[in-house]
Amino acid sequence: MNAKQAAAHATRARRLLSAGAAEVTERTIRSWVNRGHLQVAGLDDDGRQAFRLADVARAELATRRRALRLVGIGAH
Repeated sequence: MNAKQAAAHATRARRLLSAGAAEVTERTIRSWVNRGHLQVAGLDDDGRQAFRLADVARAELATRRRALRLVGIGAH
């Protein structure tokens, strides 16, 4: 999946778990890549970065957990 599809998937996952959760954008996906939270799996047919669904899910979960810890929720 490309960055746009990855962002849409991560947004759906967040909103299933937290009503009103922030949207994940393509910029967020690029930030996750730059910060080492998400690895590029290759390039799609149009030469855009491609990502594995499981990797996107892991990155979203990890960043959500970190954000919650920073505000004092779910300290484990």
